[in-house]
Amino acid sequence: MSAGVARVGVVGGGQMGAGIAEVCARAGLDTVVCEVDAVAARTARDRVAASLDRAVRRGKLERAAAREALARTVFTGSLDDLADRQLVIEAVVENPDAKTEVFAALDKIVEDPAAVLATNTSSLPVMRLGMATGRADRVVGLHFFNPVPVLPLVEVVTSLHTSAATTARIEDFAARTLGKTVVRSQDRAGFVVNALLVPYLLAAVRMAESGFATAADIDAGMELGCAHPMGPLKLADLIGLDTVASIAESLYDEFREPLYAPPPLLQRMVEAGLLGRKTGRGFHTYDRG
Repeated sequence: MSAGVARVGVVGGGQMGAGIAEVCARAGLDTVVCEVDAVAARTARDRVAASLDRAVRRGKLERAAAREALARTVFTGSLDDLADRQLVIEAVVENPDAKTEVFAALDKIVEDPAAVLATNTSSLPVMRLGMATGRADRVVGLHFFNPVPVLPLVEVVTSLHTSAATTARIEDFAARTLGKTVVRSQDRAGFVVNALLVPYLLAAVRMAESGFATAADIDAGMELGCAHPMGPLKLADLIGLDTVASIAESLYDEFREPLYAPPPLLQRMVEAGLLGRKTGRGFHTYDRG
């Protein structure tokens, strides 16, 4: 195990949190997933189990390995069950107040003074979360990409307080234990990937909003004309339009660049609950089954 990290906690069992828990369990780690209550914890377990089953059906994982990974993962509705963790990764909703509340609570609950608290935020300042604790030197960004079991990249994001020892420990954990490729980023909105990606997605939204081209034609243009594996509006739907809007707002708040601001159409779609794949409708329509 990486630098003594054998016990990992994940706060949040949604799409990202479940994926993070899965890769940790598949790497042989003692993994605890914490959700808001027992019902949500059961849903998180079902999500992980379904993902493991897909990996087996696609020939990416042996059935015995899938059973072992699920068996070493505990699902709970209480943060107190993370007290003995050596690393806790927060993956709750992309809301600064919600994340700050989680970090303040974890600071009191996690007993090991050397434990690292990491956030999977895609855009929020790591510094803000670190300052909600008494261990800002051991708070770091650990940003995975969806779907976590498939995509190989992790961004390690360091704040002004994150120690070199914490950074080295987490980079080693992500690379050697989880087998991910690590890129390092400074603590700026969007980090490396989303600072490049989201303005491109917003440009596609504005193109559709103006009636310049349909969503289907915009996506086909980038897929077939630029060899992108997925068009920008399909990708926005996959990420979640609420998440795209949240990242755009963080980018705009940080840099005050008008092209970073979420377009009105994107904001209205979020207000209407048309969030993409997870709700069955965004710029395209999906079969939720």
